[in-house]
Formats: sequence, structure tokens, C-alpha cells
Amino acid sequence: MSKINEDDVEWKAYDKGENAFRRKELAAATDADQLGCSLYELEPGKRSWPYHYHTANEEALYVLAGSGMLRLDGEERSLTAGDYVAFPADESGAHQVVNDGDETLRYLAMSTMDEPDVTIYPEMEKFGVYVGSPPGGRDERSFEGYFPTDADVDYWDDE
Repeated sequence: MSKINEDDVEWKAYDKGENAFRRKELAAATDADQLGCSLYELEPGKRSWPYHYHTANEEALYVLAGSGMLRLDGEERSLTAGDYVAFPADESGAHQVVNDGDETLRYLAMSTMDEPDVTIYPEMEKFGVYVGSPPGGRDERSFEGYFPTDADVDYWDDE
């Protein structure tokens, strides 16, 4: 067993305009191999990762404090402290967390850590591929990249 305290883990800040949040990678600080868990803080008016879903990894979140809105499978749903939401590893699990409240939204995000994984970003019209380590993984990847969803070539092109 590997035990850590949240206070022992450093915050990582992400800031891409409306997508801005702080994250503590709790599972990465332990011996966890098949389970990911991060603590997030999202300030009012900010959003987490872009709207997305995974094809290999289930995710879930548990709201610790504050309130916000969850964009889930094309709908908007309120989030308040004590809410738990699971996201299947398919299109029905497409989600994004938005802090439309007046205080910091604090939540835990958990996931399986399967690879390879393809993450789809419908609004950005792209997808990410991760081989060797899943999204949020700590190991070196043998292949990863982001590609436009309309990128398509025939199998035999340039052969």
C-alpha cells in the first residue's frame, strides 16, 4: 500500500484561456498502476479539459466543494458538492466541467488507466491517440499524437 496526503502533492496549473484549472495528480504520487485519480480546482468562469470522451477508459468525478455545470453527452446538468458522475468509455460519456458558480469548484476525477486509448474531441474536430501509457499516464509513450477527425487516407496510398 502506498499512502500520500494531498498536501504532499504539488499543484500543476493549466491555462488555455477559458480552459484553466489546477490539478494534483494523486494516483501518480502512489503505487497506483491501473487507477488514476486527480484533485481539481476550477475557478469561477473557467472550464476543465475541452469537451471529450475516451474509447478505452472510463472516468468518474466526485464533487467535494462548490457548484458548477457538467456538459454531458450533449446536455447541461448542475453539479453540487456530493455529486458523483460516471462517464462510460464511449460517445455517451462525452463531458466537460464548467464552473458557472461564484466560488472555487473542487472535485476528484478518477479513471481506469488502459492503453491504447483514443480520445475524441467532437467540438475541436480532432482525436488523440495514446500508446504505451494512457492519458494521464506516467510512463513514456511509444506513440501519441493529435489528428483532425476528417484525416483519412486509403490503406494503400503511397504503397
